[in-house]
Amino acid sequence: MIYSASAIYAAEKMGDNFYFLKRHLVYLVIGLAMMFYIMEMRIDTLKKCSKPVVIISIIMLILVLIPHVGRETAGARRWFRLGFVNFQPSEFAKIAVIFYTADVMSRKRGIAKSFLYGYLPPIIVLGLVVGLILLEPDLGTAMAIAAIAFILLFASGVRITHILYSILASLPVLYLLLFSVPYRRKRMLVFLHPWADKRGTGFQIIQSFVALGSGGLLGVGLGQSKQKLFYLPASHTDFIFSIIGEELGFAGASAVVILFILFVWQGMKVVFKSEGRFERLLSLGIVSLIALEAIINIGVTVGALPTKGLPLPFISYGGSALIFHLAAIGLLLNVAKICEVYR
Repeated sequence: MIYSASAIYAAEKMGDNFYFLKRHLVYLVIGLAMMFYIMEMRIDTLKKCSKPVVIISIIMLILVLIPHVGRETAGARRWFRLGFVNFQPSEFAKIAVIFYTADVMSRKRGIAKSFLYGYLPPIIVLGLVVGLILLEPDLGTAMAIAAIAFILLFASGVRITHILYSILASLPVLYLLLFSVPYRRKRMLVFLHPWADKRGTGFQIIQSFVALGSGGLLGVGLGQSKQKLFYLPASHTDFIFSIIGEELGFAGASAVVILFILFVWQGMKVVFKSEGRFERLLSLGIVSLIALEAIINIGVTVGALPTKGLPLPFISYGGSALIFHLAAIGLLLNVAKICEVYR
């Protein structure tokens, strides 16, 4: 699907119709190598890495904001340029926050309900990471990380009132972030009334509807999409699900959704069979990450959610996302191996 969605665009813009496919295959090899390496590590060794990992993540999020260090694209400074690879530290931050929260809360079983000693330490780290990501700016990733952290905190036994107060306190800030920034305000208005500006801000989501609607039951055929011919922006990244729906139809799109459901089902088997508190929280965080990003991405393409800019896990083109999603799967398989889920 990466090749099908990107070949014509790559030939026009890069002079090589295999440009995105070749880069994606490099990212895939790196990601698989990390997955198998992490899968074989001892879990106690991984646990000791939680604090260094989150510290490194925070340092990278600071560095990427520095001019001439971080790479700026379309007004956002989110990437490091490392040779031919673009590295997005916020993707690493997702794993780091899950790692750190699982470790901290696994050691606070007796004081999890305490605001000062149980709830406050992970919230401070979460606030720092989310704040730095908002400065890039990247509201979608910041909200996703916060949601996953709150899921882990709830599962670890913190008081629900602490979480609710935090969410209520963040609502005015969220309102300002959404409606005081012009392009975000336009996104919200487009979500509510996409046809009000069909040639402007509503163009992308309308083209997504056209792609999905054109597919019918079985699709127009692999490689036969018309929307990828410069009609649908980000057709090989954030909106690749629309191209799947157009080329493979309702059947192909449903198959993708079913695969994600099967992933969540198998992932939750690992969560429930995990005996250690750290392993349980870690695997829950990873399953929540993949499930949440899939729900948001698919929700955006069908018009059920405002545009957020999150990739479809394992399918969208994007080096950092693919590498760290596969690294996260390595962690999940490590836990599955320990608790002997598949024996």
